[in-house]
Amino acid sequence: MSQGFDADLIACAEIVRRADAARFQAAMAAPVAARPVLFPIYAFNVEVARAPWVTSEPMIAEMRLQWWADALEEIRAGGVVRRHEVVTPLARVLDAGAAGLLSDLIEARRWDVERDPFEDEAEFTRYIETTSGNLIRAAVRALGPAEADVLRNAGFALGLANWFRAVPALEAAGRKPLPDGRPDAVRALAREGLSRLAKARAGRGGVSRAAAPALLPLWEAGPVLRAAARHPGSVADGTLDPAPARSRFTLMLRAMSGCW
Repeated sequence: MSQGFDADLIACAEIVRRADAARFQAAMAAPVAARPVLFPIYAFNVEVARAPWVTSEPMIAEMRLQWWADALEEIRAGGVVRRHEVVTPLARVLDAGAAGLLSDLIEARRWDVERDPFEDEAEFTRYIETTSGNLIRAAVRALGPAEADVLRNAGFALGLANWFRAVPALEAAGRKPLPDGRPDAVRALAREGLSRLAKARAGRGGVSRAAAPALLPLWEAGPVLRAAARHPGSVADGTLDPAPARSRFTLMLRAMSGCW
């Protein structure tokens, strides 16, 4: 992994390895040339996602998010960018548009600070699309062209699968992570995720080969969403994770075939 990586990129990869095993594995399965793009973006996501949870003080959490928002504004402006092990390599791969997508991601993450329930399914969908969806869109923008509808559907499917997996921890923290946690509502949401995953994969031709590595993290989305659709109670029980050996094999096949 270290070939061609400077200290900052190695630090980014280590942040992702420790905190986001699925995206770390997906990045390592990607072509070597894509990794210097993916690791800073994924490390940024780790830092922003955990910012609201490392303190019980909302003001401190807001300050942490604002620090990242200010860093992105520096990147968007194209001038001097603060020295930081994540921000420095991030500035090398983001253009102003991608920085704007990640700025919107930060704004969506303020929901994590406020800790209010989602008002309805529409607000929940916006949150998922702006967090998971914008992360994929920013990574794709840094790698190569792709059709917007494919990315929107892929981002929702992956974000929903990851959110379902996080539900037990969120509930343990006193949150209400779903707009409706009843089994029928969870099943319907999982089926919507599967439908959008199928639409994204049907549009693979609209994703350039260069951009495809940004979609490799979807390799576990299908099994997770199918498990939630079959047994909605598995979301709250935390029993959605695919078998590790099968999951690794699936990732290997998708990486080799390019059929994320």
